Amino acid sequence: MSSSAAQPASAPQPPLLARLNWYWICQLGGWLLVGLANLVLYAKLMSGTQLVCLWMAISGIIISHLWRVFTKRRGWVAKGMNWKLALYSFLVLGPLQTVSVALVIHVLLQRVSDLSWLPITLIVWGSTFLGWNICYSMALSMRRANRFEAETLRLELLAKDAELRALQAQVNPHFFFNSLNSVRALIYENRDAAALMIDQLAALMRYTLQSDQADTVKLAQELEAVQAYLAIEKIRFEDRLRVRIDVEDGMENVAVPPMSVQTLVENAVKYGVEMSASGSEIRIRARHGDGISVIEVANAGAIRPFSNSTHVGLANARKRLMLAMGKEASLDLSESEGWVRATMQLPVAA
Repeated sequence: MSSSAAQPASAPQPPLLARLNWYWICQLGGWLLVGLANLVLYAKLMSGTQLVCLWMAISGIIISHLWRVFTKRRGWVAKGMNWKLALYSFLVLGPLQTVSVALVIHVLLQRVSDLSWLPITLIVWGSTFLGWNICYSMALSMRRANRFEAETLRLELLAKDAELRALQAQVNPHFFFNSLNSVRALIYENRDAAALMIDQLAALMRYTLQSDQADTVKLAQELEAVQAYLAIEKIRFEDRLRVRIDVEDGMENVAVPPMSVQTLVENAVKYGVEMSASGSEIRIRARHGDGISVIEVANAGAIRPFSNSTHVGLANARKRLMLAMGKEASLDLSESEGWVRATMQLPVAA
């Protein structure tokens, strides 16, 4: 094996915007704007202000960054904007910047003797650093809010996935319980047919275990499982069970929750075929609707309450459909002209 093949694949890089250090971008850009604003203000009042204004920006960057490091170590920033940040930024950082700029003016331009400018300068620089602290605290609050929102979304997705898996764990034993009852009933009548039924059941179990790893499967895969189930029940009910499957072109690749159509077919067999002495035809139809995909399972009979039914299958199929496909999906049970129809409507993927 070549050395290049043995190397693990590199982790995907985050987007460029996510990799940028926005703190330093805003820090450098903001203080350079402060320096330019002072240059425009004082350029006509005295010569040589370029270096002084440049130092205003550099000094502001240094003082504000050191203040950021200090407040992070003290844990003040984590609490958001508070009176300590406001008071110290105005009474400490402002005077520090004032002294720093005054020293540069004293060294580079002229001797500072008249201090009449001092009060207004202290107020200006104190207000500047107060504004810096407010902007910095707001940026941190927004970042924390985005982080909490992303974490909340992640937890919601985990909760949805856990609920979906729990529902799958309920549906699958429900289905296999009914199938095993069919095997038990057949063992005493026809051992060869019972063995064939167990083979079909094993194929269904393999499909179920594989489909548990995904929220949706293709309709073609689901119908293969349905046909295996119907083959099991055909051995049991013989001529009492009649099947018609009609799938429009292009419907084979429609995504459905695993075992959803199977659950509808199982109910149709249980309450349509099993409850009738003459049996029933099971009609499975998949077609394109107006912006939706429609899957219908119908059986002859009527909707009646059954005291021995837990209704787990149909209720879970509806809930799993909502979780996997969204609120636009629906599952309705209706009766007309002697037929009970379970109709599943799925939104068409964009």
